[in-house]
Amino acid sequence: MKNLFNKKILFIICGGISAYKSLEIIRLFKKNGAEIKTILTSSAKEFITPLSVTSLSQGKVYSELFSVENEIEMDHIALSRWADVILVAPATANTISKLAQGLTDDLASTVILASNKSIYLAPAMNVRMWEHQSTKQNLNKLKEFKYKIIGPEVGDMACGEYGEGKMSDPIKIANVIDDHFLRKKDDKKFKALVTAGPTNEYIDPVRFITNKSSGKQGYEIARSLNKKGFETTLISGPTNLKIEDDIKLVKVETANEMLIATQENLPVDVAIFSAAVADFKINNKFKNKIKKKNNLNLNLEKNIDILKYVSNHNSMRPGLVIGFAAETEEIENNAENKLNKKNCDWIIANDVSNKNIGFDSDFNEVTVYYKDKNIEKEKLTYRRKSEISDEIVDRIINQLN
Repeated sequence: MKNLFNKKILFIICGGISAYKSLEIIRLFKKNGAEIKTILTSSAKEFITPLSVTSLSQGKVYSELFSVENEIEMDHIALSRWADVILVAPATANTISKLAQGLTDDLASTVILASNKSIYLAPAMNVRMWEHQSTKQNLNKLKEFKYKIIGPEVGDMACGEYGEGKMSDPIKIANVIDDHFLRKKDDKKFKALVTAGPTNEYIDPVRFITNKSSGKQGYEIARSLNKKGFETTLISGPTNLKIEDDIKLVKVETANEMLIATQENLPVDVAIFSAAVADFKINNKFKNKIKKKNNLNLNLEKNIDILKYVSNHNSMRPGLVIGFAAETEEIENNAENKLNKKNCDWIIANDVSNKNIGFDSDFNEVTVYYKDKNIEKEKLTYRRKSEISDEIVDRIINQLN
């Protein structure tokens, strides 16, 4: 298990007889150099003690959602951001049901819902509970949410029955997490570039032309690529958004600066141009602040179209070039025209006249149009921009592979 070294694993232990196996999983993680933080649900403490867990993990054990002993940052946020991966073992029928419904009534469920990392569940329950239709429906929903399921196995159970529902062996679970980091390491061969946010085109030293782009969708795409193991560069126009330290962030202001930054960060395997780059700039910017006038005429000239430039740059063209089309009318027609005129591989279009999915919203609804006419356009229905990004990146990976 060479890939666990120095990895940060948040281990959530739920209440079930299989909780005793979690101690062996912790031992395997520590033996192979991983750093562990642990959350015990209230029912888990009926089966194992915080002392036994902290003795093996050599780290703090968390349990309460609201506690005077909490760190300065809220634990459910700090823990979800700290981890490289989250493992829930055993994942009981109760926990699976809560996660499927999006409930957050304790620290464990709150951390999971607040997380932007891969989450693995190792179910453990009685065979009848495992075979119940509600459990099956909940698991299908969790798989749609991109949770990853380990097991369970068929075997003898503590209740005396035999069948499927037994938690996977600790060595198997540890190997699955090890494989997760191996895949992330292998995916580092893929490089990605994302542009995001607006650009500012100055009229004079204090005034500029810009647009309403918030950059939120582009930032989420960069996060999703990074989460999937891509070596990611984010070229961002002016925003107030934050990004993880392991994503290379290049801040720019004008369209020309974004073009230069893009050129300097090629070649890559995939380039996603989600930035709302100004189409025009001032022909001759005023050197001093313009004083009030009754009328002001501005001479504009076109900026270089970055998406079109990269799509047609044969020597540096990425294997996959994706553009965005923020439209207010004739969405499909405009997206298809942009796809053809700019020679990109995909266009991802959305209706920014809809305030529910506009520039400032945390939600979106998009349609992916493909240059390859053998692939039907795909609509990604209304959901959080982070979820839209995960869906886009899954399709990018399939294309690259």
